[in-house]
Amino acid sequence: MNGMIRPRHAFAGAVLLASSAMALAAPESLLPPNMAGPTPAPTAAPAPAPAPATTSSPVVQPLPGDNAGGGSSSSAPSRGSAVVLPPGFPTLEELERMEDEEIDRVLGLKPDFDTPPAAQRALRQVGVIGPEEGGFPVAALAGQPATLVAALVGENSGDLVSRWGHILMRRTLASRMDAPDGMGPIAFAAGRAALLGRMGESMVARALVQDVDTRNYNAALSGVALNSYLMTGDVLGICAARQLNPEVRDDASWQIAGALCTAYRGDARAADRRLTGLMREDEITDISGFLAQRYAGAAGEGRQAVTIEWDGVERLTPWSYSLARTLGVEIPANLRQDADPAFDYADVLIPATPLADRVAASGRAAERGILSSAAMVDLYSQAYAAQDFPDKAPARALRRAYVGETNADRLSAMRELWGEGTPDYGMLVLTATAAARLPVDGELEEDAPWLIASMLSAGLDRNAMRWGSVVNEGSLGWALLALAQLERDSPVDDGALSDFIGDDESEGQRKAKFLVAGLAGLGRLDPADAADAAEQLGLDFTRETPWSRAIGQAAQYGNAPLVALLAGLGMQGSGWEAMTGRHLFHIVRALDTVGLSAEARMIAAEGVTRG
Repeated sequence: MNGMIRPRHAFAGAVLLASSAMALAAPESLLPPNMAGPTPAPTAAPAPAPAPATTSSPVVQPLPGDNAGGGSSSSAPSRGSAVVLPPGFPTLEELERMEDEEIDRVLGLKPDFDTPPAAQRALRQVGVIGPEEGGFPVAALAGQPATLVAALVGENSGDLVSRWGHILMRRTLASRMDAPDGMGPIAFAAGRAALLGRMGESMVARALVQDVDTRNYNAALSGVALNSYLMTGDVLGICAARQLNPEVRDDASWQIAGALCTAYRGDARAADRRLTGLMREDEITDISGFLAQRYAGAAGEGRQAVTIEWDGVERLTPWSYSLARTLGVEIPANLRQDADPAFDYADVLIPATPLADRVAASGRAAERGILSSAAMVDLYSQAYAAQDFPDKAPARALRRAYVGETNADRLSAMRELWGEGTPDYGMLVLTATAAARLPVDGELEEDAPWLIASMLSAGLDRNAMRWGSVVNEGSLGWALLALAQLERDSPVDDGALSDFIGDDESEGQRKAKFLVAGLAGLGRLDPADAADAAEQLGLDFTRETPWSRAIGQAAQYGNAPLVALLAGLGMQGSGWEAMTGRHLFHIVRALDTVGLSAEARMIAAEGVTRG
């Protein structure tokens, strides 16, 4: 047996030695494919050299190009094996000065996509919610002129007077829809996301841009995406798009993003150099630069602590705000008070924002339509449970509004939240569910209008209708229920309407004008009564403008999302004092015509509440 095994071991050893010799004779090149030199021509194997003498002698390594003897040296590399660089290839000194992104581009290492080919999405039906989820039909705007849709989206400031109008606009812009004729899908997505950002809906805007593969981002969509990431506290969310499209923009904000993405790819020192250069060139404010340096240093290579001082800072920017919130740096109260309302809306959405600031901003966000009643209650519940929350009185009042021992106790807690005089509309949103849980009680007639308004602010119209037996005809509560009623068999009584108009003490009788406009738009007034009331209040529903003709035609064709966009254009303003009865009439009538009756009723009721 042993005699049979030895030859096999000898053969295996010979094969191993031969393969090792071949590997040493032909080492594999480690250069990228486009930098490898031409393959040398095959040459005949040289004859075996005679065995060298055993006498030892010093070994001298010849230097490249050394030809001390004046003739050619057999030890010099052959011409065929030299590395040939592409024309215009940077020198070593130039490579050392380059950033990582530039080196990747030179060496052909920049990725072309960050999504596997099988998972890449087509550029159609871009959006967040489909028709089966409450969105509008995907082809609803496909046949519309690009110039019209671009104007409706691009010219809207995002400031809408109505909470319910805001909610309708958000639903429209977030729907999965094909682009209009003559407009590219990327431009359509960028325009919608930009308007969502102006509305304070940064979360929805971020979800919308994420429905487009980053390899397809252009300059406009990249800018909108960056802003949506910043206003949701997701500083590094843009890094995939920044790496794939580093040159799509060259503004300072894009450069800050590039520096921070570089830091979190492992080169915090390079990021610090870039940020220092941007501050030196006055491309960014010092506070944004210092905050960015601290954020980059947190990647693990920070060489020194960065002191954040707000002295001399006059206003917040998206970068300074987002970095401060992400790092947990306190923003001075004077800057927050004087800042754009967009930062209040962002405060509510960013989890890193201190809870006290989120609660303080929640009323404004709920009034606008960004925050639902349920989400607002959740925030107050967190405040109630937090041991170190500075002021728990509102949270305790909300709890009493739900679980007070008597109806009077629960109503008293709601009044405490609403404030003195006309209730704060954001607080009406907060108490909507508590008001809906309150049993109908004739002794609460005086506060019934505000209980009804609170329920309608959250769309609880069926709960609100239960109070119809308590309110008097011609009162504010009656007016709200006349608008909110799901269906009506007969026109509104003209006597009750006259009583409401006569008792209305709102500025310019806005409440009465909005009531008449809403009832007429819903078809709940006899035409003769509507004409008389309009004349009494100085309203003219027959006068036409290009906007009123456009929304009327869109309603005739049954195009709900186009009507919604036109309604949003007509609801721009910082408050209901910017709305006219004629505009409200056209909006309510058009929405009701295309099947958006719920939105039409809630917008009209909100107008009477806040007018």
